[in-house]
Amino acid sequence: MKALLIVDIQYDFCQGGALAVPDGDTIIPTVNKLIDHFDVIVQTQDWHPEGHSSFASSHQDKEPFDTVEMDYGTQVLWPDHCVQGSKGAEFHEDLNTLKSQVIIRKGFRRAIDSYSTFFENDQKTATGLTGYLKQRGITDLYTVGLATDFCVKWSILDGIDEGFNMHIVEDAVKGIDLDGSLDEAWDEMKKKGVKVTQSEDILS
Repeated sequence: MKALLIVDIQYDFCQGGALAVPDGDTIIPTVNKLIDHFDVIVQTQDWHPEGHSSFASSHQDKEPFDTVEMDYGTQVLWPDHCVQGSKGAEFHEDLNTLKSQVIIRKGFRRAIDSYSTFFENDQKTATGLTGYLKQRGITDLYTVGLATDFCVKWSILDGIDEGFNMHIVEDAVKGIDLDGSLDEAWDEMKKKGVKVTQSEDILS
């Protein structure tokens, strides 16, 4: 059984947002078409408290996109984004959320960031998504959303480790691309065994 995983299509990652992914909102019409072709829809939502440890503003003398060492490894520092209850944290109004059956909120623990839909960045703290999908009998996850080189990539890598067949819909994802991170992400996902597909292959 298959499900559609919609990653972080929120205002702060779209045009005009605090951490806008170039052309991020242009994928929304494609995602909406795909939604009609799946019975199980899972969404993720970046959901940070104010003063989150991944915000550059929480670290003295640090700028967005600098890095720091955390207990769990190297962390990219971001502009303040997707703060709980803010407009930027809301799902984009053009996205059809009516069919979504579960929303996984991530990044709500102040001391640890979370890119993946399955685990926090320590790679130990689970979100509970694996158990939900297995109880629903899901074997294949088709992944769309933002950003290809961070939350989408980590969700796919972890999903493969969790035993799911992970698919990425190439024309329904967009990346940030920090210093070549986009090409690197595609290489990592392909080496791990992601299945790359196009929306037209699903819709036809």
